[in-house]
Amino acid sequence: MSSRTVSRRKRVVRKQEAPEFSFTREDVEGISQALGEPDKLKAQRMAAWEKFESLPMPSTSDEPWRRTDIRGLDLDRIKMQASTKKPVASELLQPLVAESHGALLVLRPGHTPEFQEEENLQEDGVVFTDWTTAVREHAEIIERTMDTIVPAEDGKFAALAAAMSQEGVLLYVPAGVQLQQPLHSIFWAPGTDAAFFHRVLIVLERGASAVFFHETASPTESEGQTVHAGIVEISVAEEASLKFVEVQNLGGHVWNFTHERAKVAREGRLDWIFGAVGSQLTKTFSDLDLTGQGAEGRFSGFYFTSERQHFDHDTQQNHLAPDTMSDLLFKGALVDQSRSVWQGMIYVAPEAQKTDGFQANRNLILSKKARADSIPGLEILADDVRCTHGATVGQLEDLPIYYLMTRGFPREEAERMMIDGFFAPIMERIPFDGVRERFRRMIEAKLGN
Repeated sequence: MSSRTVSRRKRVVRKQEAPEFSFTREDVEGISQALGEPDKLKAQRMAAWEKFESLPMPSTSDEPWRRTDIRGLDLDRIKMQASTKKPVASELLQPLVAESHGALLVLRPGHTPEFQEEENLQEDGVVFTDWTTAVREHAEIIERTMDTIVPAEDGKFAALAAAMSQEGVLLYVPAGVQLQQPLHSIFWAPGTDAAFFHRVLIVLERGASAVFFHETASPTESEGQTVHAGIVEISVAEEASLKFVEVQNLGGHVWNFTHERAKVAREGRLDWIFGAVGSQLTKTFSDLDLTGQGAEGRFSGFYFTSERQHFDHDTQQNHLAPDTMSDLLFKGALVDQSRSVWQGMIYVAPEAQKTDGFQANRNLILSKKARADSIPGLEILADDVRCTHGATVGQLEDLPIYYLMTRGFPREEAERMMIDGFFAPIMERIPFDGVRERFRRMIEAKLGN
């Protein structure tokens, strides 16, 4: 079995041309001191800062960023500050994967975390807490896991988030513990001309299972820009099972950059569900590493862009052991002058025989000025595999709409029915009624606007 981290994201060394953030080493040291980090965690943070300083800002001359231009981001106005006191939108607090939460954690930069617990997780040794508490009471879990999944070397914004994050979530489920109630966390960051950072660390030990819903959200501000940089690290041990639902619903003034990776060990199972409708610009790297024999991962993505939104999702399915299976389906719709980019790669290591890999990206263009780029890829170094990929970009077809109209449906309703049908394969992959309904409301909001 290969343990190396695979990446096709080649970086170009060039002169520093783009402006930089105004953060300093003293800011990083202050964050570490405020959290009371032990020496090892502080050293990791400072190493991330050094990596951040050594890397140039991404530009369109870098292959992973060739279709995403961030020169419109006014870095001079971006400052570290607490989020405003705007209350969390009430619908975000509702249970989505069951009738009630096992626990709910709400994070707001610069404010005390809010925690509600309906079952005693500590009885089973489960840790579900905010980052400050995790550093203070569970540093040993963080020390042995953090930065082993998403290293600072993954990119400029990975290093920035690792150096500057002081908000975050730790979920740790001990071996053999199977949680019956879903866990829910929200990172709520209202404000403008601000920089917000947070990280999520999920660790399931052997034979454990959990359902976890995490949302990153904020209201839209009428002026200014805000930067969000985040890290999601997932470790699914042998024979463990995780259902992870992730929603990005940031305000229309937010520039969003995230690096995410899951590692799944022998006979582990991961069902990763992703939905995105928010932000002005999003660039997300999402990697699935199947590191043990028999590991399985399914990745279901939903996105809907409008106005001048720009979403760029870069996914990679890495088969590093034999008899592994990955299944990725991303579906998106675009209106107005918005744009989406999806770049996908299935990598199969030489020793990963009997691999079964699938990836597909389907895009529905709903206006003349919207644009979708879809770039699937395969890199197969084994000879006994089954890997397929596909990508489509299309518009609503007139004939089915005409057929529905002849049955008495107004054109607008007929088009909505067609859009519902387009997203149906994604909805069918989501095992939670509440999440499906939430995604449908997101679609209705986009169409209504």
